[in-house]
Amino acid sequence: MAYSESVLQKAKARLADERQREEIRTNRRIEGIYAQYPRLREIDLLLRSSMAKVVAATFASGNVEEAVKKAKEENLALQQERAWILEAADLSEADLEVTPICHECGGTGYVGERMCSCLRELCRQEQKKELSSLLGGKESFDRFDLTLYPEEKDTEYGASPRTTMTKVFNRCVDYVKNFSQKGGNLLFSGAPGLGKTFLSACIARGVAEQGYSVVYDTAGKLFADFETAKFYADGDAREDYTRKYLQCDLLIIDDLGTEMVTQFTQSALYQVVNTRLMEHRATLISTNLTSREMEGKYPPQIASRLLGSYELLLFLGNDLRRMK
Repeated sequence: MAYSESVLQKAKARLADERQREEIRTNRRIEGIYAQYPRLREIDLLLRSSMAKVVAATFASGNVEEAVKKAKEENLALQQERAWILEAADLSEADLEVTPICHECGGTGYVGERMCSCLRELCRQEQKKELSSLLGGKESFDRFDLTLYPEEKDTEYGASPRTTMTKVFNRCVDYVKNFSQKGGNLLFSGAPGLGKTFLSACIARGVAEQGYSVVYDTAGKLFADFETAKFYADGDAREDYTRKYLQCDLLIIDDLGTEMVTQFTQSALYQVVNTRLMEHRATLISTNLTSREMEGKYPPQIASRLLGSYELLLFLGNDLRRMK
């Protein structure tokens, strides 16, 4: 799961803070025990230095076997004394051990190259915060009101807006429910104010809650980030601006078609759409354009992918913003 750089850095910072706080708590606990039982500190220091004593004794006498035998005898005696003190004080070995905040990764956030579940959970929380700041925090399927859509049949489409939007709504709910097995690409098309952005936000929240990485941005912001990336000679710096759009589990692009079409925006859009299709990463795009308008606005290699590889969900009805 490729989280955005901002989400990942915030999660790592939180993990580092938690690790530091736990180290402080652990050190205070251990220091408190040592203060109450000074002999325990002495024994632990002696046990930690025993190997150095063996090396020193070997250089002094040249008799490795004798030095190791003597060190073992001393260690056993110290360990026995230590056990007596712990038993008398009603303490356990764990009371004098450093406790990692995560037993799987030790608090580093990674097991080998794999992100640990502890860091992944922090990423999920930070992503939820980021989405809330972008979306406003009120979007959920429970708040979607189908009664706002007319029941009268639309003569052009042969169905009422409410019937059509009920199908759209159910598809969106199903998309979130089955995202882990299917994913797939959706294309929301319809006039402004029909709920495209609202349902996009509902999907973003629902998929993110399952622990998947979600990037939600307007088409304008996406193109601006690709534009900014052009000015960085450093490849890593360039990728910081574009990686999230290409590698996240779900990319949601809002308001496609409102941008000024240039050779650059066409190239950036083709890169995003084609790369994600080739790598089987889910994408949701919302637009005010009709299918015919998309074919007129974008070159065939883009339009054919959007209309041929995305599931088209048509939004019908009256402008909800005006009604409210």
